Amino acid sequence: MTLDTLDRASVDTGEGTSLSPVSPARPAVIDCDVHPTVKSLVELKPYLEKRWWERLQRYGLRPRHGFVMSEPYPKAQPRAARRDSWAPGGAVPGSDLAFMRRHYLDACGIETAILNPLYPTAQGDQNVDFTTAMCAACNEWQKESWVRQDPRLRASVVVSYEDAPAAVAEIERRAGDPAFAQVLVLARTAEPLGRKRYWPVYEAAARAGLPVAAHVFGFGGYPVSGGGWPSYYLEEMTGHSAACQGQVASLVLEGVFERIPDLKVIIVEGGFGWLPPLMWRLDKHWSRLRAEVPHVTRLPSETIREHIWITTQPMEEPERPEHLVETMEAVGWDRLLFATDYPHWDFDDPARALPASLSAERRQQVWSGNARKLYRLGA
Repeated sequence: MTLDTLDRASVDTGEGTSLSPVSPARPAVIDCDVHPTVKSLVELKPYLEKRWWERLQRYGLRPRHGFVMSEPYPKAQPRAARRDSWAPGGAVPGSDLAFMRRHYLDACGIETAILNPLYPTAQGDQNVDFTTAMCAACNEWQKESWVRQDPRLRASVVVSYEDAPAAVAEIERRAGDPAFAQVLVLARTAEPLGRKRYWPVYEAAARAGLPVAAHVFGFGGYPVSGGGWPSYYLEEMTGHSAACQGQVASLVLEGVFERIPDLKVIIVEGGFGWLPPLMWRLDKHWSRLRAEVPHVTRLPSETIREHIWITTQPMEEPERPEHLVETMEAVGWDRLLFATDYPHWDFDDPARALPASLSAERRQQVWSGNARKLYRLGA
């Protein structure tokens, strides 16, 4: 939900604005997709070796992408952020914790927020050793600058997923640290996520008891379209759901979950309306072509319902509200994790995002119950 659709009575006009105030009757929310960033790259300097800091200064980030010299497409808003999320003094949205507390954490009644840093992690950079160094630095920065400053925050273990041994080492380094809630990869990888090159990452995550979150975007070097680079940002954004479908199919059909039965995967910011028809189609084709994949020992939909969760943002918005409820029912009420995507322009306000017809029990389940169970957070 964008600023334009917010009820003006729900914001204050003090230093910055705040989102919908918490009603005493409304349960707290566990937000599974919040994007912190740095005010300046200097914030990462204490956590980088001299060689990597100098490389960052000299060459910057060089992702494997067709438009590596700048943003791949113009964003709907500067920094893809809500217009009211710029902190006083012009701090970049998502970079000022004090402002974030007032504007979002307190205002929205956030019990726990899962941090998914997208910049400047260097995930998918052309130099995988640099990616490894940047991911480790980002993890230390999350822990020191965010989690230790506010008990409501949990970090993601950002990993260099194209270098499995390096990713495994970073997961093992963070295993058992309560500051970290999950392992973070991006959804557009060099190869489909089910390929064996990524299995050590999943095995390490499962050993550590951490789910793997696959967030949209990424720098695999390929366009989101199967036919080349799209012309418009609108195409790029819409294409994320197709990329997520391919990754879910790959994970299931390559037998990842048979090999790693304790693995839990979260698809983040890819929407969810596509999941039920994907399950139907996979089941239909598997029933006829199962001889090709003897390692897939049961209906793909059963595997998906056991091993895959999905965040609610961006929320599907059909013309008939009851169709959204039917879609959520088809996904599975226990598979849905609430997310706002703060501070981005398509932020979903917890007070307004869920269908009005949902029962209190269902709201509680989506707002926090499912995430509390998945992340093993205290009641």
